[in-house]
Amino acid sequence: MSVKRLHVLVVFGTRPEAIKLAPVIRELQRFRNRFRTSVCITSQHRHLLEPILRWFQIPVHDDPDVMRPNQELCGLSALVMERFHEVLARRRPDVVLVQGDTTTALVTSLAAFYHGVPVGHVEAGLRTLNRYSPFPEEINRRLISHLATLHFAPTNWSRDNLLKEGIPRRRIMVTGNTVIDAFFETRDRVVRRPTKIPELRGFDFRTRKLIVVTAHRRENFGPGLASICRGIRRLALERQDIEIVFPVHPNPNVRAIVQPTLGGLDRVHLIEPLDYPRFVWLLSQAYLALSDSGGIQEEMPSLGKPALVMRENTERPEGVKAGVCKLVGTSAEKVFRTVTRLLDDHRAYAQFARRPNPFGDGKAAQRIVAALHDLRSLTP
Repeated sequence: MSVKRLHVLVVFGTRPEAIKLAPVIRELQRFRNRFRTSVCITSQHRHLLEPILRWFQIPVHDDPDVMRPNQELCGLSALVMERFHEVLARRRPDVVLVQGDTTTALVTSLAAFYHGVPVGHVEAGLRTLNRYSPFPEEINRRLISHLATLHFAPTNWSRDNLLKEGIPRRRIMVTGNTVIDAFFETRDRVVRRPTKIPELRGFDFRTRKLIVVTAHRRENFGPGLASICRGIRRLALERQDIEIVFPVHPNPNVRAIVQPTLGGLDRVHLIEPLDYPRFVWLLSQAYLALSDSGGIQEEMPSLGKPALVMRENTERPEGVKAGVCKLVGTSAEKVFRTVTRLLDDHRAYAQFARRPNPFGDGKAAQRIVAALHDLRSLTP
């Protein structure tokens, strides 16, 4: 007698979600006799998302296409709810998998709850304990935790956060972070076949140190981002031994500050966002990264290189505690001083390379899919 396959509906809308769910989708596809896998994208970042779909060969079964120009969170949330309700009614999955803390993850979790469909939350339990930082992500992930049935926590610290909020221990699995799975795969592929970035043609990585910058967090819009850019400008003007590469996020709130402050400076390369393989290659060439991104906090330690976090707090304190990441905030002075120290003090720099990555070993997707085998024993 054949056992009914579990129908898993994986949903995401942004580039980071796609990267972190790609290894899970691939692992589900390895067990086609046990799982039927469908993928729904809401396309919060459509033009950033499509290259990821191609790179990881992710099939898309539903695309509700919810994004509109200058869309506010309320409008986006309402449209995701309406469109994903239709997908759920048509697909009738056994479980919905969401990742992280986006509007897509929150609203589709709520819609699944309304339909009585269990939710598995990948990257569960991250917290800053400041409901407005990051905004709206901190509240999104707290709410998802009380909608989900299965919680795939990347670390023991994130598991403990869930336990403190009353989530039953039997519903929590510590898996590591799937971004490390995706990063290792991509790094190995680009090392075998190095990628090219036309904007950096002629760049000599041997004579100058490469600093990679990314900044896009909503809570940094305005004064915070302006201060970050002043610190980067000072680095570019005072240090002749560096090159700065800044893939600029398409959000107008980012570009309106970055372009006037940093545009036209020698050794500052403001380029369009890179696809994931090129970005992984760029990180592999970097001396250090300055970023407000969560993913870079997890990826740079796998390279043994510093990740300087341009935020006042982080939902990934494991990296700071382990000494592989450092919080520098948005102060122009602190950005400048911290980077300068790591450029000049080789002993301080080397400390980052000596420590293991606390975020994972590249086998998170295997653990998540193994846990899904036991889903029926945990529901409702």
